[in-house]
Amino acid sequence: MKPRPFAGLGGWQLARRIVAPALFVGALFVSVFTYEPPPPPTLEELALDEVTLSGESLGTTWTVRVVGDAPDESGQRALADAISEALDEVDRLMSTWKEDSELSRLNRWQDKAPFTVSPPTMAVLMRAQQVWRETDGAFDVTVMPLVRLWGFGGAEPTEQVDHEEWLDVTHNVGQEFLTLDHQAATVTKSNLVVTADLSAIAKGYAVDRVSQAVRKLGYDDHMVEVGGEVRASGHNRLKQPWRIAIEKPDTMTRTTEEVVALKNLSMATSGDYRNFREVDGKRVSHLIDPRSGLPVEHTLASATVLHPECAFADAYATALMVLGPEQGLAFAEQLELPVLLLVREADGTFTHRASSTFSAHVSAPPPSG
Repeated sequence: MKPRPFAGLGGWQLARRIVAPALFVGALFVSVFTYEPPPPPTLEELALDEVTLSGESLGTTWTVRVVGDAPDESGQRALADAISEALDEVDRLMSTWKEDSELSRLNRWQDKAPFTVSPPTMAVLMRAQQVWRETDGAFDVTVMPLVRLWGFGGAEPTEQVDHEEWLDVTHNVGQEFLTLDHQAATVTKSNLVVTADLSAIAKGYAVDRVSQAVRKLGYDDHMVEVGGEVRASGHNRLKQPWRIAIEKPDTMTRTTEEVVALKNLSMATSGDYRNFREVDGKRVSHLIDPRSGLPVEHTLASATVLHPECAFADAYATALMVLGPEQGLAFAEQLELPVLLLVREADGTFTHRASSTFSAHVSAPPPSG
């Protein structure tokens, strides 16, 4: 029997069946080895949600930024209420402008019997007392009568201070006239004329209280700023430390002199470049040295302090402005405080004098992309 011819595909059909898979494999080979992956997502695309709230309190402005899942309307309302409650409490207790504040009542107290104060006021007074002792009196919350005598702090500007009046005021200034009993929560005045002004520390304390209130609501990553004093917790929306600018101490412009990276740290800056007068061609600072009763005359233009508590950063910054560049830097090294001092030179430029622990906090430029 003759073999039957193969009754399958024609030659051209078979070739097409073979060539088609070969072309597919070739195309796949080319596509795999010429594929360019998409660019990685930018930091902005990976950024977390951030909500910013702002307002006015304590005679200044405030801003709070929280990072994480954006709260709904009721969550934002709870956040705003917690912030306002913390700020209002500090203002209600420690304002020198409100006659019914706890501090105003203490200042009017004309009895050598102890005066009972609230825990927040005692907390601020205890911190003030610590800085007063550490600085040998360069920081003193009773100095305001001298500030006003020299024509600052809301008083009428003056070109000359009466010597007898200056002596009288000086004799009634001194934090040693206030005895604090932390256990009993009382303040006793050994000099009934002495008054306290907490403006150089209470704003920083308010920052701490707001930060605590925000954290209680579950926002571990946040930044609080009240009148320029800052506390940064956790990271920012780009998952980086918070970058906070230090202002150039210039009366004509508002520009950045340095940027620091803060994580679980506070920052406060004090300066004399926006509050001074010139009398007979001589610069008169609003900063009064409580130890001498006279305006400071050194060339320190601003002092920036980093500290876990903003209340301490606030007080230390004021103390350094009184101590001046040499004593101030020595004091910062003694306490291992991260500090940046900007010293005014004769040609109008500024020299940086930083403590040995400050450089670790200088911020590099943010990563691009």
